[in-house]
Amino acid sequence: MRASIAEFQDILSEPNIMLEKLRELCFSGIPFEGGLRCLCWKILLNYLPVERTLWNSLLKKQRELYAQFLKEMIIQPGIAKANLGVSREDVTLEDHPLNPNPDSRWNTYFKDNEVLLQIDKDVRRLYPDMAFFQRPTEYPCLLILDPQNDFETLRKRVEQTTLKSQTVARNRSGVTNVSSPIKTPAPSSLSEYEVLPNGCEAHWEVVERILFIYAKLNPGIAYVQGMNEIVGPLYYTFATDPNSEWKEHAEADTFFCFTNLMSEIRDNFIKSLDDSQCGITYKMEKVYCTLKEKDIELYMKLQEQNIKPQFFAFRWLTLLLSQEFLLPDVIRIWDSLFADDSRFDFLLLVCCAMLMLIRDQLLEGDFTLNMRLLQDYPISDVHLILKKAKDLQDSK
Repeated sequence: MRASIAEFQDILSEPNIMLEKLRELCFSGIPFEGGLRCLCWKILLNYLPVERTLWNSLLKKQRELYAQFLKEMIIQPGIAKANLGVSREDVTLEDHPLNPNPDSRWNTYFKDNEVLLQIDKDVRRLYPDMAFFQRPTEYPCLLILDPQNDFETLRKRVEQTTLKSQTVARNRSGVTNVSSPIKTPAPSSLSEYEVLPNGCEAHWEVVERILFIYAKLNPGIAYVQGMNEIVGPLYYTFATDPNSEWKEHAEADTFFCFTNLMSEIRDNFIKSLDDSQCGITYKMEKVYCTLKEKDIELYMKLQEQNIKPQFFAFRWLTLLLSQEFLLPDVIRIWDSLFADDSRFDFLLLVCCAMLMLIRDQLLEGDFTLNMRLLQDYPISDVHLILKKAKDLQDSK
């Protein structure tokens, strides 16, 4: 049973928020009204501390830090590129586009472009059935879209990038897709979306910036396909906050919440860790172990048909189910996942519940039919799924 708005407001107005109590309330679903969900997520993802008195100074500091990242990683490289292009002696003597030195500014710029093109391709496809990400944000980034300066936006940078070499796309499964720039020129997809007037930017451009800054600050993992599906629901939630003083800072707040969330799930995206205890293979096996314990008949059937958890649970776990349900339902599932104090153990139970809720169809189906069921999950009632997962948790 979802707690009332008043119950949330009572807890959140305490000078020292009782985290355990808040988790308990959030687990059953957080109301959107009054920006409650946005606020609760920021606390559950360790962005805001439980001491309310610290909020203002922390938010000011973090938002200033994010502005600094934008200056260093987006505005300054754009200016440097423009200057390098203008001043010939700089290009020939100091640094030039063919300089093999890894510290070369050009080398960094081109390397960043590879990452940026992959991000660009993925964020343009975010929730295609929703107009939200194509719409202009009410709060474009004035730091970059400064009318006094013609700073290079990431969008302009993508449009101007003519790849002389092939585009290499690195996806999560480690497959390297090499596509010829002649067949698929990067700008061809740009025309699919309306071009917004100067001074405006679409929500997907904000998401692109968040992912680009994250990739720059975390070179060990950089950007891996699928991260766009993790940042999307976070940004959507914060960018639709009914409180405009929070909504205005959706970009910076999303960046830090995404960074915190990624610090907990990033191992899922690192291929070399797949078989380690913190890796995704271990988690997939845990789903099957739980299923074996709860429903041996169904477990045996899947084993017999050689349906491995990699075929479906990989996506469920890595992307926190963001691809299996409609966005409002994903957000409701995430209320419970973020409220789980043993961090994502509940996700394993949700996956197990999803299997058990279609057990009759799975027991009757052959390999092909069952694979289709698991890759395009048939139940859309997430409340039913969460209730079943909670029952599994209580029966432990």
